[in-house]
Amino acid sequence: MPGATQERPAVGERRTPTVVRLLVLATFVVILNETIMINAIPRLMDALHVTEQSAQWVSTAFMLTMAAVIPITGWFLQRVTTRQAYAIAMGVFLTGTALSAVAPSFEVLLLGRIVQAAGTAVMMPLLMTTLMMVVPDYDRGRVMGNVTLSISVAPALGPAVSGLILQFGSWRLLFVVILPIAAAVGWFGLRKLDDVGEPTVGSIDWASVGMAALGFGGLVYGLSRFGEADPNFGLGIGIVLAGLALIAVFVLRQLRLQRTDVPLLDLRTLTHRTYALGLGVMTVAFMAMLGSMILLPLYLQNLRGLSALQTGLLVMPGGLAMGLLGPTVGRLFDRFGSRPLVVPGSIGILVALAGFTQVSMAMPYWQVLGLHVVLMLSLAATFTPVFTLSMGALPQHLYSHGSSMLGTLQQVAAAFGTALVVTVMSARAAGLAEDGVAAIPAQLTGMRLAFVVVAVISVVMVAVAVRLPRRAAADDAPESDQDELVTAVET
Repeated sequence: MPGATQERPAVGERRTPTVVRLLVLATFVVILNETIMINAIPRLMDALHVTEQSAQWVSTAFMLTMAAVIPITGWFLQRVTTRQAYAIAMGVFLTGTALSAVAPSFEVLLLGRIVQAAGTAVMMPLLMTTLMMVVPDYDRGRVMGNVTLSISVAPALGPAVSGLILQFGSWRLLFVVILPIAAAVGWFGLRKLDDVGEPTVGSIDWASVGMAALGFGGLVYGLSRFGEADPNFGLGIGIVLAGLALIAVFVLRQLRLQRTDVPLLDLRTLTHRTYALGLGVMTVAFMAMLGSMILLPLYLQNLRGLSALQTGLLVMPGGLAMGLLGPTVGRLFDRFGSRPLVVPGSIGILVALAGFTQVSMAMPYWQVLGLHVVLMLSLAATFTPVFTLSMGALPQHLYSHGSSMLGTLQQVAAAFGTALVVTVMSARAAGLAEDGVAAIPAQLTGMRLAFVVVAVISVVMVAVAVRLPRRAAADDAPESDQDELVTAVET
């Protein structure tokens, strides 16, 4: 593994590589944009004369595009240089941002958001793959902690920043403000960025591209339908089943293509036990986090009467605390390994979610804030060590595929977690309403049950987390064992 045999410099002499710093800056801008539209839905409805359900598509389309494009990035990042990948990602993102800013209709705005998402989908795998290649294994926790600092602060700032910008003008300002910042970051990055690694030559299997886009995109879309105000459960289930069927065919095709070393998404990453366990922890944790993140704004706005800006400000300290703890968690991981951080972190997530099961109309806001901060700090103690540990268990040629698989499952977990909690909450509230319970108590009871479901999911995360090793050597499964496993699975 790169850097594994290098002499360790003193802690104060260690520096984050310039290429990683530049990619973190670009990723921060991209992720900030992903959440900055949250407060703009009412403005879109008035300005473009669309319903709330239609306006929500500015977020849904973004998520669908991410789910469809990320599986392709593993192949893409191995075929282009770092500078080429950066230029393409930022160029596509800038095109989508400019198109959204001048969109004359909702359809054009939707197209702009899809183009933005296509650029965004490349940036995170590019950052993580590059980090794993240029940072020595003994220093990855520290660098990953600094990455967490930037990436965690961005989504926390998104709703608050958008609420502030919308005080001065229309929804177009959200894109007008982002556009020059992204352009400056892109230009500066291309001037300073150096290529890392050598691209490989290979053809792309277009059938796999279609299966991945339709399978993962269809699965996320089907799950997202359960979160709509008036969902068609039959249609949603049908789309989910069709997506799962396409994903199954996609998996079988990748196993066949691995024999010639040209898979679109290399599933040999899953033959590495530490990576597979880490992937399970990250997926379940992301599901629990997104489930709680959709419930908390609904509770604060729909039941407690806070505005979107007030809600954003209330949850901002948790996101900031998560980011600020990142560097410390990274240094602790380098020194002590994963278990002293991940096990308490996963338990902390469970405790915080259990606390949210007691939400009421009289719960003090400081208590909501405290539980949210505990949740975010626990996630910080979990995400950085698990990602660093699991990616470190892979050989270098699988880094891009490992980060792509993680990004894909995060999108699926986000959609599943959202669909699950919204369905549970709505079904429980509707049942109580039919029994004559008033609207607000019914919604509150449904929300409590949804938090119970998320807390139960986090129990699974704790059970998987305790099986993680403290550290993992790269390539923790021999190549011969990997080939045998692939053959067995395919058979």
